[in-house]
Amino acid sequence: MADEAKAKGNAAFSAGNYSDAIRHFTDAINLSPTNHVLYSNRSAAYASLNQFTEALTDAKKTVDLKPDWSKGYSRLGAAHHGLRQYDDAVSAYKKGLEVDPNNETLKSGLSDAQSAQSAAASRSRDSARGGPANSLFGDAFGPDMLAKLTADPSTRMFMQQPDFVNMMMDLQRNPNNLNLYLKDQRVMQALSVLLNVKMQSGSGSGFGDDVEMPDSPPKERKRPADEAESAKEKKREPEPEPEPMDVSEEEREVKERKAQAQKEKEAGNGAYKKKDFDTAIGHYSKAIELDDTDISFLTNRAAVYLEMGKYDECIKDCDKAVERGRELRSDYKMVARALTRKGTALVKMAKTSKDYEPAIETFQKALTEHRNPDTLKKLNDAERAKKELEQQEYYDPELAEKEREKGNEYFKEQKYPDAIRHYTEALRRNPKDPKAYSNRAACYTKLGAMPEGLKDAEKCIEIDPKFSKGYTRKGAIQFFMKEFDKALETYQEGLKHDPQNPELLDGVRSCVQQINRASRGDLTPDELKERQAKAMQDPEIQNILTDPVMAQVLKDLQENPKAAQDHMKNPSVMNKIQKLISAGIVQMR
Repeated sequence: MADEAKAKGNAAFSAGNYSDAIRHFTDAINLSPTNHVLYSNRSAAYASLNQFTEALTDAKKTVDLKPDWSKGYSRLGAAHHGLRQYDDAVSAYKKGLEVDPNNETLKSGLSDAQSAQSAAASRSRDSARGGPANSLFGDAFGPDMLAKLTADPSTRMFMQQPDFVNMMMDLQRNPNNLNLYLKDQRVMQALSVLLNVKMQSGSGSGFGDDVEMPDSPPKERKRPADEAESAKEKKREPEPEPEPMDVSEEEREVKERKAQAQKEKEAGNGAYKKKDFDTAIGHYSKAIELDDTDISFLTNRAAVYLEMGKYDECIKDCDKAVERGRELRSDYKMVARALTRKGTALVKMAKTSKDYEPAIETFQKALTEHRNPDTLKKLNDAERAKKELEQQEYYDPELAEKEREKGNEYFKEQKYPDAIRHYTEALRRNPKDPKAYSNRAACYTKLGAMPEGLKDAEKCIEIDPKFSKGYTRKGAIQFFMKEFDKALETYQEGLKHDPQNPELLDGVRSCVQQINRASRGDLTPDELKERQAKAMQDPEIQNILTDPVMAQVLKDLQENPKAAQDHMKNPSVMNKIQKLISAGIVQMR
């Protein structure tokens, strides 16, 4: 049950439904309160909703339960960072790196926390000197910033764009970075909402839909250094416009190389569509030589390698695209696409269940960059394929038989929990063995776990309908549960396959005796009351009692014996009356 709730939480989180994810993770925690992964997942969900206080509580619980798990410290650092507790965030990330020194997430988190720590110290010094020039803007980025932007119709859609959210959270941590983002029209619109003033802005956001291979040229994003220079230019006093000047030879060459690279890419796309993969590779390779600032050339070439079955080359290009994309601050969707293609190549190469693990990890990283439904489907498919392969790899009928024999030995010694453990292992090794299900059903019966025993007995019959033991197990459990009419049906069904089976015949006799006791009125008052109460919970009995035809039959039984005799000639009515008699609802005197 806890795993089921966890799976629902993961699915909701992947879909961006963080409130639902929190609810499902909470259900899982209630069922498994010592599972550190559940607290970690819920902490991430809280953090996604900017509920950092709750995220911190769960992160601390995660670390308490599993001090040697690096992800717990990542959650702890993120929560502290969200609460602007930068010293604590730095400390958490450093502790995590003591556990896992090569963890990239912790390294990145530590870098961000240290930057925010330095920025906070700088703001404190500015405040002591009377405050920075843009203190008005600093006030705009208060604790309720994201809530205001989500509530306003003009900025609500921006909150679904990860790069915009990251920019605004960076500004919340360090308002002095505002100059870096002034060219982004979304930021200007956000400022107009936060400051409650109208600002002049360009038309349109300039953001298109995610395009599948072949890739469209990505929207160019300037590096922070370039943006800072642009911001400084804006601050300068207006000067007389100079006479037009020719661009430098170097600038002209760069521009020409970029234009030529785009032509090579378009030629590669055309060759790809014609399945002329070698020609496409040549064009994309030339584009990469001409311009190494556009990672779509790499991701396109990786897609061709993927089609050609050259998975190592595909992975190599994807790794380069991710590394270069992060250096250039490329669009998150492009980085996610590279990771998705790498994961797809890893799946194609997988031969064992273990081989799926790096693919699953890569798809998960892609989803952290951009939540693409196709990537989520690929992740789910990979996890399902891994599980199926694990079951195939674990399948071993010989070991299953040995485990079943061990279970039999413990059963003879009346050590039923130990017997169940070995029968369960036998079924993991061979899930199609009806004898293991039958034996485990017997153990559950001995322990009074009737629902579990009944489920195993029914599974036994499902696997082998001619296996008599399945019917004797199921009938015995139903008899113990005082469902005598159902037990009788089970024993009679078994006799169709094995007419002379003594256990089945004896079961029929026992059921008939119990049913006849009810029809003769031989039940004690307590037995009658118990049987009636149990019967009223049976949907079949409830349907009989609410049937208008049967209501008239029961009335005739009391008031009109002749009409009742006519009713009894109907086999269907007679069968229903017999069920009511067996249940103690109707007594014939």
